[in-house]
Amino acid sequence: MRHRPHAPAGRHQSTTHDAGHAGTRLPRARPAAALVVSLCLLAGALAGCGGSSAGLVLYNGQHEQTTDALVAAFEKQTGISVAVRSDDEDTLAAQIDAEGSGSPADVIYTENSPPLEHLQEQGLLAPVQASTLGQVPARFNSPEGDWVGVSARVSVLIYNTSLVKPGELPRSVMALAEPRWRGRLALAPGETDFQPIVTAVQRAHGTAATLRWLAALKANAGSHVYPDNETITSEVNRGQAAIGVINQYYWYRERAQVGAGAMHSAIAHFAPGDPGYVVDVSGAAVLRSSAHEAAAQRFLAFLVSRAGQEIIAHGTSFEYPLAHGVHTAAHETPFAALRPDPISLADLGDGTSAVALLQRAQLL
Repeated sequence: MRHRPHAPAGRHQSTTHDAGHAGTRLPRARPAAALVVSLCLLAGALAGCGGSSAGLVLYNGQHEQTTDALVAAFEKQTGISVAVRSDDEDTLAAQIDAEGSGSPADVIYTENSPPLEHLQEQGLLAPVQASTLGQVPARFNSPEGDWVGVSARVSVLIYNTSLVKPGELPRSVMALAEPRWRGRLALAPGETDFQPIVTAVQRAHGTAATLRWLAALKANAGSHVYPDNETITSEVNRGQAAIGVINQYYWYRERAQVGAGAMHSAIAHFAPGDPGYVVDVSGAAVLRSSAHEAAAQRFLAFLVSRAGQEIIAHGTSFEYPLAHGVHTAAHETPFAALRPDPISLADLGDGTSAVALLQRAQLL
């Protein structure tokens, strides 16, 4: 995911949400109450004395429009303030690696599962409460129980309807390596959403075939190598490229932004089970080093609660909610009707294999 503006090197964008500033300060206390609060503070047990005014620090690798809506609702419901630091998910994972037990982060929220799997492997995540994990089908949660799935997207073809006819669409992502797509393919190899597809191709066809496929994609893309899925969506819609692979919600967001009349592109799925047809899971985790673990666990529980999931279902992010019984309100293919590659989150792993292949192909 390389789609949001960045702060200068070594710094994060930081946005603090405070729900109208209510709930970020303790109310004026009566003398007796003040004494109790003071004793609690001295004992280091304010949370155990009823409520918590401690703010959370959220490292956010998700799209900011999704996170902003969820954070605002959480603050309003709980009175707990959340300071949001947004950056690419791989950058944030590396930041937590460097910070170790001294990280100021309480929660990390990512667009894809590999960064969470990486942090889990490093022992930097706390177990998620069983009641929170139980809100989401187990296949969309951490195999080890250290992060919870919040929402999902699916990879699709995007094509310019003036340049490509439906009957010409490839049924497999492997077919994008064919010579007929030379100079017509849009590619964003540095986009973290592309890594799960590379992993799925490697699992289905092996390392050597994946490297040949990547080399052919690079040749076919030529000058149409872009930094992110937003650019692919825009350039295909403008006719600068004929076809590309994105997650479905980028197309719906483009349509919402420019209007249906300005859309000159459409999306289509690969054949059922194709390695280019991958469900990506966005998830959240509590840092083991968090000084506010109870509040952080409460934030995760909110993300997968009916209230949090309905925000995703009815929002403008066009992501699929994952909690039991909540469905997207958008006019897109229902989540239950998708027929993706059955690759598991454990198979997707931490993304290092995909990155290594992209580097060998000189695409990173």
